Amino acid sequence: AKKMATPETAFDLLEDLRVKSMSYASKELEDLKEYAKANGGPDDLKHWDMPFWAERLREAQYSFTEEDLRPYLPLPAVLDGLFSLLNKLFDIEVKPTTQNLEKPHPDVQIFDVFRDGAVIAHFYLDPYARPAEKRGGAWMDEVFARSSLFGSEPGTCRLPVAHMVCNQTPPVDGKPSLMTFREVETLFHEAGHAFQHMLTKVDCGLCSGIRNVEWDAVELPSQFMENWCYHRATLMSFAKHYETGEPLPDDLFDKIVAARTFRAGSMMMRQLHFATVDLSLHSAAHFDPESGDASKIFELEQKVAEKTCVVMPLPEDRFLCGFAHIFAGGYSAGYFSYKWAEVLSADAFGAFEEAGLEDDEAVKSTGRLFADTVMGLGGSLPPMEVFTKFRGREPTTDALLRHSGLVAASA
Repeated sequence: AKKMATPETAFDLLEDLRVKSMSYASKELEDLKEYAKANGGPDDLKHWDMPFWAERLREAQYSFTEEDLRPYLPLPAVLDGLFSLLNKLFDIEVKPTTQNLEKPHPDVQIFDVFRDGAVIAHFYLDPYARPAEKRGGAWMDEVFARSSLFGSEPGTCRLPVAHMVCNQTPPVDGKPSLMTFREVETLFHEAGHAFQHMLTKVDCGLCSGIRNVEWDAVELPSQFMENWCYHRATLMSFAKHYETGEPLPDDLFDKIVAARTFRAGSMMMRQLHFATVDLSLHSAAHFDPESGDASKIFELEQKVAEKTCVVMPLPEDRFLCGFAHIFAGGYSAGYFSYKWAEVLSADAFGAFEEAGLEDDEAVKSTGRLFADTVMGLGGSLPPMEVFTKFRGREPTTDALLRHSGLVAASA
């Protein structure tokens, strides 16, 4: 797949994040050891001990579960909040369609998207789990792309149509679908993809919407939208108890935000390890696949681990044999794309932070620029050019590190 980054810039990004995150990961390991020892755990944590004690530490620090949040996140209210945010950011309206359109299932909802009073797109939302006929997970895809070739009349364009599919709990016993916070994040994520497709201003169907967008840039709008779930005013605008109307308690919101950065250094280093091993295996400067010596693959992984792991993998570790992302999942020489997209999306959200998240006019102005560039230009221009049109410069890692709570480690 096409990439926005070159091998050199990808390695540079991974090294920049590694240098700025390693000290944080080391401290998290020491904190975990101290907590385990103080609570009856072993003096020397082994690889297999760490997930257990990390979860115990998370529970001790934040003491809430997804089930505690469900009553405050009914789907109808979440959709209203999402559509209100889209209106503020992109000056659009989302309304249930009044057209008599066929639905693939009664649960499916169909919406029209308006700008300046005119319909510019449509989308299908299939929110509920149906295990007998739907695969798990969540995704977005196109039905039609905007295209001047298929307009109903000369000089017109076929409007873009998208679909979003989720797998949350359906309404039960008169109660609305009550969502977990992770499901809310997922809905916002898929909406980012869908509205990039629908808000395109490109008339050429081959590069409008999500088409022709480089692999490592396609997640920018989706991850950007997730950030709004952690914005107090946005979340509180719809997070209200489905029975009493009481808002989400402040202490729960604070725990949600704090939990976002739990062991962020360790999680960062884990992803950097995977990405660096992947790039190295696909780089002639680091690995020769013609050597005929399979053991060199694992030697390379151990060499990378010396720089990326606070706990070295066991000598017997054969994780690479099951690393399906890079051997069967389309991410060969591209696993870094996850971090690259996080850098782009965090930096994009940083523009709103700099403008002032509580300044509605500044948010609207910045949102219109985001709509005209990142959301509007699709694959019609190289993604770095699109990003710089929005941000006025190339991306930096500063916002991602700040959002991850790693600023102190990078100082």
